Amino acid sequence: MKNTVFDEYAEKYDSWFLKNEIVLHSEVALLAHFLKKPGRTLSVGCGSGLFEMILKNEYHILIEEGLEPATAMAEIAQKRGMTVKLGTAENLQEYSANHFATVIFNGSPSYISDLKQAFKEANRILKPGGHILVLDVPKESGYALLYCLASQLGTWDHPLLEGARPAFPYPVEFTKSANWRTTPEKVALLKETGFHNFEYAQTLTKHPVYTHLEIEKPIEGYEKGGYVAIWAEKV
Repeated sequence: MKNTVFDEYAEKYDSWFLKNEIVLHSEVALLAHFLKKPGRTLSVGCGSGLFEMILKNEYHILIEEGLEPATAMAEIAQKRGMTVKLGTAENLQEYSANHFATVIFNGSPSYISDLKQAFKEANRILKPGGHILVLDVPKESGYALLYCLASQLGTWDHPLLEGARPAFPYPVEFTKSANWRTTPEKVALLKETGFHNFEYAQTLTKHPVYTHLEIEKPIEGYEKGGYVAIWAEKV
């Protein structure tokens, strides 16, 4: 999952989320939806720890351990109180088997090269009956389709995107380095790596042009969300 763009543009990534405060809080609410009693939790690809900080301050949900491949991002997360190890999702050998109650992949799946191996490692470090929570922008969503177009164009300032782009568009640098996957693709990989009892929830159900207008509460399913959560149990 090592991706140098997150070292180069760590501050830009964080500032984008802070500009998109409404979208950010809709996504945090989706995380909180499944984290009622998460137990000891590892956030894989925790980035700057922004989500974890909001979960702690506004939902009293503690996620104190993270794994992050980008040094610049990890440093920000540590300043926010997390204990962060540098490493990639495909190799969690620093963590022993049956160690965590919950493992989270929040926004990181699209930046992981070998997602099947990452899920396999997550299964190994989870306790029996533990849960994995995978949240991301689905490839089939309006958001991902716009991101792919912006990536191909190399800019958001193009006539094809006029009137259709989000109010505060995701930095093009991050769209270029992403590998968007559909929700069914991620579910298939989770099943192959030993997970079952799936539940789904979604947010950002409006067109990306309008998702910044009000915070959305999560709803069940995955068919129309711009941000989708998959909750599954270790077999």
